[in-house]
Amino acid sequence: MTRAQLLSILNRFKSGAISADRVIEQFSSTVSESLEFATVDHHRELRQGFPEVILCEGKTPVQVAAIAGRIVSHGSVLLATRATRLHFAAVRKSIRSARYNPVARTITANEKRIEARGRGTILVVTAGTSDIPVAEEALVTASVMGNRTDRLFDVGVAGIHRILSQSRKLRDASVIIVVAGMEGALASVVGGLVDVPVIAVPTSIGYGANFKGISALLGMLNSCASGVTVVNIDNGFGAGFAASLINRKKNTPDG
Repeated sequence: MTRAQLLSILNRFKSGAISADRVIEQFSSTVSESLEFATVDHHRELRQGFPEVILCEGKTPVQVAAIAGRIVSHGSVLLATRATRLHFAAVRKSIRSARYNPVARTITANEKRIEARGRGTILVVTAGTSDIPVAEEALVTASVMGNRTDRLFDVGVAGIHRILSQSRKLRDASVIIVVAGMEGALASVVGGLVDVPVIAVPTSIGYGANFKGISALLGMLNSCASGVTVVNIDNGFGAGFAASLINRKKNTPDG
């Protein structure tokens, strides 16, 4: 249930168009919905400002399609992550407007329902081209949550002049997501250049001693730059969601 839907129900009750029993029934039916293999949390949009997101990894195409169908039928924006083309094919059978981003591995639908909520621009920066898939997941997440986004790719510390020459773009951002593998040093560099929140995303890109992202994670956690926070390895979705909450315009009491 969205805030607008909640206000509509309350206004209809206030005007006498629906009874108290009907209000209770509608509230109850929009809290959650049980499927054989999942419980869809329709109340999450009201609590957090965005509906439940489907993690496709570990789910069959049929399961993903069923959950996606229930989310869209309630009028919510759909975001599914870690999706394969098989997941997308199943979803698109019932949701013809669904779109697949093969780089980000995301499925989206009902984008016409996206409400512009961002105060400024969320900038996503990558150290290398190999980090782009994780960055694209962050970009898609931030976009469907109603933010303006921008990108700055392949500007890692191996050629430090590349990021230093983009100081204007860095300064114009409201929140910056830095995606880096190897030793993860780019987050500290960016954190030392700006006065806005920096969300660091370690990636599993790197040779053996990178330990599938552990080295980048530890490097980012040990950053000496103030204002740098860190999400899990390869978690572009988590970074995009957190950046959106930071960048969000609050609703006024009267809506």
